[in-house]
Order: sequence, then structure tokens, then C-alpha cells
Amino acid sequence: MTAANPRMTGLAPDDIERLHAAARAIRDRAPAQAERLIGEVLGRHAQHAEAQRLQAILFLHTQRAMQAIATLQQAIATHPHDALLHADLGNAYNTRGECDAAIAAWRRAVELDPQQAVPWFNLGRAFHGQGDSNAAVDALQHARALAPEILPAAVLLGDALVHLGHFDGAATHYRDALRLHPACGDAWRGLSNIKTVPLSDADADALSAQLQRRDIADSDRVAMGHALGKLEEDRGRHSQAFAAFLAANALQQRLTPWRLQPFEHYVRQALAATESLPAPIDATLGHEVIFIVGLPRSGSTLFEQILAAHPQVEGASELADLGIVIQQESVRRGVAYPQWVPQASAEDWHRLGRDYLARTAHWRTRRPRFTDKLPDNWKHAGILRAMLPGATVIEVRRDPLETAWSCFKQQFYSQPHFANDMDNIAIYLRDCRQAMDAWRTRDPAHIRLHRYEDLLADPDARIHALLDDCGLDFEPACLQPHQAARAVRTASAAQVRQPIRAGLAHAASYGAMLDPLLQLTGLG
Repeated sequence: MTAANPRMTGLAPDDIERLHAAARAIRDRAPAQAERLIGEVLGRHAQHAEAQRLQAILFLHTQRAMQAIATLQQAIATHPHDALLHADLGNAYNTRGECDAAIAAWRRAVELDPQQAVPWFNLGRAFHGQGDSNAAVDALQHARALAPEILPAAVLLGDALVHLGHFDGAATHYRDALRLHPACGDAWRGLSNIKTVPLSDADADALSAQLQRRDIADSDRVAMGHALGKLEEDRGRHSQAFAAFLAANALQQRLTPWRLQPFEHYVRQALAATESLPAPIDATLGHEVIFIVGLPRSGSTLFEQILAAHPQVEGASELADLGIVIQQESVRRGVAYPQWVPQASAEDWHRLGRDYLARTAHWRTRRPRFTDKLPDNWKHAGILRAMLPGATVIEVRRDPLETAWSCFKQQFYSQPHFANDMDNIAIYLRDCRQAMDAWRTRDPAHIRLHRYEDLLADPDARIHALLDDCGLDFEPACLQPHQAARAVRTASAAQVRQPIRAGLAHAASYGAMLDPLLQLTGLG
């Protein structure tokens, strides 16, 4: 900001300098100084838009989002056409997790001033998070046109285009990001995840050179390590690939260690707590939902793609809503899940089921049923016969070694993650299967097991069986899932746009290198 900045109109030079100093104090994490300076200006100019905006930014920096929202709303009442106020109001709503309100505010900001790149980027990021990839692409293209130097916009636009199956366009934006920052791990991750288009020898040289640098972030080093491993695997250099994956996961495990004991304790608690549940008030509640659960990299994206080709089913991909509803109930009760499960009444479960359906209602605006493919939802499968008794649960299993090795090779966004360590993968896989076996025994009508290899071996028969298990009539389009026009928001976005075919096993190529993992996962 300078004295000529029109946002400072109406202020004396001393007050302009106070706001400059307040902005620096916010940046330097000196909130008391910033609050004093802004207060002095507001004492003389209570409705000055820029002073109110800086006060709201200060509130956001000091975890007072509700006060930030109130301040910005007050400022907008006086200055309704100030685009920056609307943009910051969107930021404040977003901090509170109020995504729809944030989107509305950012939309208004770009209506008032279409030349603002940041609100366009924030809109794109929000649409991307909601699974609206087409809207995300439109907003992010605006952001990139206005500010091509914004690195996250290039990466996120690449991700959104991948989800829509536009792989060449995605690669262009990932490579734009690499021109801005050659060690951008997210860009390398994006290129590597377009698994139908291998990286080149030039990419191998560039990756190796970047990994030799000492001035790169650990997160970038992890992502580039996974990309290098995938590249070496595609070249048939399996010992080099193995070394790259091993190094990347070892670093990630040091950065975000995953703890095995709490996980095992949770599984034991969940099995015990869900052994006896009250009969549901409405046995059909949740009929609209098809949960697809199991380990990541088990083929669940292909199963969802098959179901999403059905005219009655919307493929919603990986939704966090079930876990959020359970977490909110834990907060309300002041007791961790699953400890409160034995105290929950039929009325409680009915309420929670309706909460979940309300949160996911927008996935049923075009089609009456939808898939929720978050793999981690297996941890909650035991309560569904009380909470959403009409829902179908499809558990997908793949060969244990292939599953374990595919998890080890994949960089996951959510950290800490069990897949950074081979011992942890094996125990996680074992406990998941044992828990699902127990829950399927308790609710065999709604929890159905499907095997990935069986689907590849006989697609026609297994797709008929899948549709039967979901209570769906046969639909010929489900036999051609690669033709389904939808966004696919997982690392398998490229593979599921190819026809179903067998022969996709990779672990055997590593030979004795995977013998320890083979022994750990010897579940058959």
C-alpha cells in the first residue's frame, strides 16, 4: 500500500502510516501492536473499509473467525461494492468450514472485480474440494490467466483436468508449475499419477538433479521420490524403483509417524462396541447410499466407475461426511468414538443417519442414489446397520501383496498414513479384513464382498452380481465403465478410463525384494 492507494482515501497521512504499520505487525505476528494501531484509526474513522478489513484479517490471524465475519459484514453494509471485503469474507467463512457461504462471497468478489486472481483461485479450490471439477477448471483458468505465477493454481488446475480425463491439458499445467519451481513435488506427483503416460528420460534426469539439491522441502522430496520410483518401474528398473519408494516412505514416516497401537486398540473397541446395537427405527433409512470400502489401491475406483455408469447412481467419490457426523457426535457427547456407541439409542442412530443424508443431499439432485467411496469408512461399517440400515456396503478386496505394494508405492495426501511402512501395511490389511469379516457376519444382507481379480477375470458375471447386491437393475453401460462421463477424484483417474482388462499385477516383477512383504501379507 502507498499513500496514493485509493483504499486509503479519506485518511490523514498519520493514519495511513498506522495501517501500514498494522499490516506489518500482523505479518510479523505482533497482534497486540496491530490491534492498537487499527483501533486508533477506527476510533477516528469507524466505517473506513480498509481499516475494517485489516481488523478482520487480524481477527482471522488470531483465531477469531466469527468476529472477522461480523466485522466484514458490517463493512459490506456500508461499502457493498468493495470486492476485497467480499473476498476476505469468503476467507473468513472458509476458516469456519462454511463452504457454501465462502463460495457465495468469492463469487460476489469476482463479479465486482473480475481482475482479482486470488478469489478466482479460492473459488477453484472450493469447487475442486466439492467434486465440481468443471466449475473448478473454469475458475482456475481465470486465476491462471490473471496471475500465471501462482504456483498452486497451476497444480490444482492440472488435478481438476485429470479428474475430468483431460490428461494432455493437465500435463501442460503441471509442466508450467515445474517451470516456475522445478522441485515442485505436487507437480511431479500429478505427472506421475497420469499412469497411462510414462515420464520420459528427460524427466528422469530432471528428477535426479532436483533430488540432489539440499534446499528443497521434505514434502517435495517425498513426492519426487515417489515419481522417480514410478518412472523407474515403467523403465523396468525395479531395484532402482524399489530404492526410490523405500527412501520416500522412510522420510515420510519420520516426518509423520503413524502409530500402530492406537489403531489396533481402536479396531478392538469398534468390534466390541458394535456387537449389539438397537433395532433401527426405519430399516430403509440410507437406501440411497452405496458405500465402497476397503484398503486404498484395492480397485474400489473401478467398482465406483461401474456403478456410476448406471443412470440411477451418482459417483460421489471419497466423501468425508460419515466421519464428520461421527466426530461431531463425539464432541457433543464429550466422549471419543467408539466409546459412546453402547449408550446410543435407536433415536440417536436415526438422527445421525439423517444428518449424514442431509450433508450428502446435493449428490442426489440428478440421480436418486450415490456412492461414497472413502476407503476409511470401513472403520465405521459396524454401526451402519443402526445408523443407515438401508445402505449397501461393498467391500472390495484385491490380492494382499498387490494391495500392500500398491499402497507402499502411492503417495497419500492424508498424513500420517499406515502405508509408509511395510509392517504397518500388513497389520492394517489384516485388521481391516478381520473386522469386515465380523461385521459382514452380523449384517450379511447389506455388507457384500467383491474381489478385484474376479471382476477382471469375468467382468460380465461380476458386474451383474454387483448390481444385484446394490438392488439395481442391469444396465448395459455398466459393462463399459471407461465411457462414463464423470470426474474421477482419485489416483486411479487414468486407469479407470481404460477398458476393463486383466494382467495388471506388478508386484511379481520385484521378485525377492518383496519377500518380506509377501510373508507379512500371507493371508491368501
